Amino acid sequence: MLRIKGYGAYLPVFLCLVLVLQGCYSFTGASLPPHIKTVAVPLVEDRSRAGVAQLSAEFTEKLIETIESQSSLSIESDISRADGLVKAMIVSFSDEPSQIGSETERAITNRITIVVRAFFTDQVEKTPFFTRTSFNGFADYDVGDFAGKEEAIDAAVDQIVDDLFNRIVSNW
Repeated sequence: MLRIKGYGAYLPVFLCLVLVLQGCYSFTGASLPPHIKTVAVPLVEDRSRAGVAQLSAEFTEKLIETIESQSSLSIESDISRADGLVKAMIVSFSDEPSQIGSETERAITNRITIVVRAFFTDQVEKTPFFTRTSFNGFADYDVGDFAGKEEAIDAAVDQIVDDLFNRIVSNW
């Protein structure tokens, strides 16, 4: 038996406790109920006043693609026939300096930050899974790099879509 000076008597007890508790934690009960098979995802509303063309459509499309490709849920276009309803709105979009150059004291990189508020409702049971939950995404890009800015927007949207999807399917 392994002996650690002063703690040798506690090691077998600790190992038994770890093995017993290992079976106590599970993800059952943290997922969608079995009656949720279809989900409606209306166009995400953009309340950010950012003026970023197609941000709502891009976000909605990525969320739908993620739900379809990473779960057994089907997308229902008719809200009234869907088992679940995901509503989301972009509440904030910012493009601000994130790193200042030491010599010029001007921005070297900017940070895109997007905040989305989302709601998910069980339309069969008429109960919310979660309400008014905020999801944040951000990414940096080099100042003056238009393609980099678009990539940063995409990365921020991807972060939010992943977090929102995980919240939908696991109810965390």
